[in-house]
This record gives sequence, structure tokens and C-alpha cells, in this order.
Amino acid sequence: MNKVSTSRQELRSVLITGATGGIGMELAKRYARPGRVLILWGRNRERLDEIAKLCCARGAQVSPRQIDLSDGEAALAALREDQAKHGLDLIILGAGLSDIKSPDRQTEDPAAVLKLALVNYATPVTLATAAAQSMVTQGYGKIVLIGSVAGFYELPFAASYSSSKAGLACFAQAANLAWRPKNIQLTLVVPGFVDTPMSQRLEGPRPFLVSAGSAARKIMTAVKMGQTELVFPWQFRVLRVAERLLPSVLRQYILQSLDVGQKKHAGERG
Repeated sequence: MNKVSTSRQELRSVLITGATGGIGMELAKRYARPGRVLILWGRNRERLDEIAKLCCARGAQVSPRQIDLSDGEAALAALREDQAKHGLDLIILGAGLSDIKSPDRQTEDPAAVLKLALVNYATPVTLATAAAQSMVTQGYGKIVLIGSVAGFYELPFAASYSSSKAGLACFAQAANLAWRPKNIQLTLVVPGFVDTPMSQRLEGPRPFLVSAGSAARKIMTAVKMGQTELVFPWQFRVLRVAERLLPSVLRQYILQSLDVGQKKHAGERG
């Protein structure tokens, strides 16, 4: 098959994980259009049915799937099934978990750490690789991974979360080197605070907060333009440059001094 530039290729089929979360729902609504298949994955059946009906009303053919991404093997089997049935031009891996160590605990909960590592890192990189394998055959494709600015920092109160996002960023950089020459576009999205149920569980300020709708628009533009990385809002790009100039001792002191908490339940996207 002749290769077609991903920047010009019509997106006939789009798979979104975390479609019942704030950003995922906004992306699903905006990608919904006549002639397009939307494959929507989420854990919450009620919200999944809600977004599926809305996208159908906008003319899209919708294939919803209730799934728990902590079961990586089941997720991989589901992806292959959806690929065989619908094809796959764009996959947005947006599902994720967040957790913060409570002040009364010396460490994070090991069981929660395992689940977070599976949902935030192991499963998305597995699904991205499986999608790329299929896209190589068809000659084009687009993949989006949703990271976090937390991946820039060694957060002592959220070691598993920040490290999972740092690992995702490293994977994206390496995979881009391997896949771009094969006409597969991978975009790493690195948001700051987005006004979603996940961030609303945080106790304390959420600087430079952006809406889920604004985040979705930025992501769609980055995908259309073929960006390898999208960091937003812009203030975090500036902070990233500034913090690299700090002495390591001062940087560690600042990170250890941060006081961040969350409400009772760990946050979750989709």
C-alpha cells in the first residue's frame, strides 16, 4: 500500500481510552462526525452510555466498550478485536489514575501503586505498540499518549504517579524515533492542571488551571499539526526551563517542601 501522510489522512476510525473522563469525553464529542467510527473505552457504564448517545446524535458510528485497563492482557485482546472490526487511524490513550500519599502514611499503598503502574504505563505502552504494529501494515497512523507535567518532577508525595508519567515520556521519545520514519505519528501530551474530576480531588491550589474543553482543543490541534510533544498551559514550559537552572540541592528542598493532599478517593480518568 502506498503511504499517505498522516497530516492529510482522513481519520475514519478513532479509539479513545478514558472516554468517560473529563478530557476523554470532550475529545469524543469533538471527534464525533458523520462517516467516522468512534471506539470509546471507559470504566463507568453510565457515563459511557451517555457519551455514546451524544456522539451518535452528532452522526458518528459509536462502538463503546466497558473495560478495566489494569487488566493489560484483556485490554490488548480488546484492541486487536476493535482493530480487526473497525480499523484504526488514531488512538488516544487517555485513561489514567492519580494518587497522593496521605500524611499519616510513610509510603504509598503497594496495591494502589501496582494498579497505577499498570493503568498509567504498562497498558498504554502495550496498546500503543500494538496499534503501531497494525499501522505499519496500513502505512500510516496517529497515536496520542497523555502524560503530565508531574513527570518532570520527583514528587515525594506521589512517587508512583510522577514516575509513571516520566516513564511514559521516555517511551514516547524512543517510540517516535522508531515509528516516525514509518509514517506513524506519536504525540505526547503533557498537561498541567485540567479542571476534571481527577484534579478536583486535589486539596490546595491548582495554578494555571485550564478547562477540559480547552485541553481537548489543544490536543486536537497538536494531532492535526503532527506535533511530537504538547505541553500546556504555556507557563509550565517556562517553569520547565527555569527549574533546570536551579541547583540540585535547592530543587530537592523545594520538592520536599511541597504540601499537597487529596480527598478520600484516588483520582481516575475514564
